[in-house]
Amino acid sequence: MKGHTTAYLEDYKEFDNQTIDISTPQPWPNHINYNSVKETSGLKSINTATGTIAFVIIKNDSIWFENYYDGFNEDSKSNSFSMAKSYVSGLMQKAIEDGYIKSLNQPVCDFLPAFCDGKAAKMTVGDLSSMSSGTNWDEAYYSPLSITTRAYFDDDLAKVMNGLKMDTDPGKSFKYASGDTQMLAMVIEKASGKKLYDYFEDSFWKPLGAENSTLWQVDSEDHDLVKAYCCIASNAKDFARYGKLFKNHGKWNGKQILDSAFVAKSVKPRFIDNPQYGYGWWLASFDEKEVFYMRGHLGQYVIVIPEDNVIVVRLGHSIEKSNPDVDPHSADFYSLLTEAYEMLN
Repeated sequence: MKGHTTAYLEDYKEFDNQTIDISTPQPWPNHINYNSVKETSGLKSINTATGTIAFVIIKNDSIWFENYYDGFNEDSKSNSFSMAKSYVSGLMQKAIEDGYIKSLNQPVCDFLPAFCDGKAAKMTVGDLSSMSSGTNWDEAYYSPLSITTRAYFDDDLAKVMNGLKMDTDPGKSFKYASGDTQMLAMVIEKASGKKLYDYFEDSFWKPLGAENSTLWQVDSEDHDLVKAYCCIASNAKDFARYGKLFKNHGKWNGKQILDSAFVAKSVKPRFIDNPQYGYGWWLASFDEKEVFYMRGHLGQYVIVIPEDNVIVVRLGHSIEKSNPDVDPHSADFYSLLTEAYEMLN
């Protein structure tokens, strides 16, 4: 990845991918006030400083504002990074509804023999979705020696995952770990007998009416295991569909796609001490409103504000950081919402 110190938006071109096809496209309708309000000066500054490539505001399930930058357009593909985790958590629930997995409480050991000894034997499927596996995963993006880097570049991802050790008892506390989502994907594949990318296509991409086919990175042609914790290459408006699904309690245009009770559980904290995460979704508040969102490396966001029937999508090259010890949400998360609401108001 010449010239880059970390993963980047179009790095899917450097790796093996599997294609996820569309069925009947369902284009987003344009709002009656579509693009009638221009970007605020504050939003322009943020977008310039952080290298935004797409900014979309959806109001009442219609496109209220959209703009694209840096040579990208509405159909351009870019890396979801960890926004993919929200999809994988939903696929876990689909596997439960389809009878492949018994419940959130089923042991991971039932599917992955490498996690049947000691503390690992207590690890459940729900622990993986809520980032509480208790493993020794090190979430370091810029170290060439970290397991996160190995997982990104190794051509046998299952081997990397099966080498994980336990640090703490599972299911006790939140610790963000991409490895949890990767293990969850391996569980889903073992339980269902399906490739995750095929299950994703049938469960979400086609039913939600995506307008463009997408790509999901795999570790190699030989092993064909998706990098489930990251790496879906798509566009802002197709990413936004999953936000709409959860905003509307698992319904898509009147059809129940995902159990509403699970959707509600997903967007509430599992652990009181860590209110920033549920099951596959980041949780926050803005202007005293509850917010849940998909989040990826370098500031990929699908932000849902249910109270106002608003979805904000931002894709781009970098973020405004904050101190994670003070606030788990990046500074630009708040800045982008502030500017979006100034436009809406």
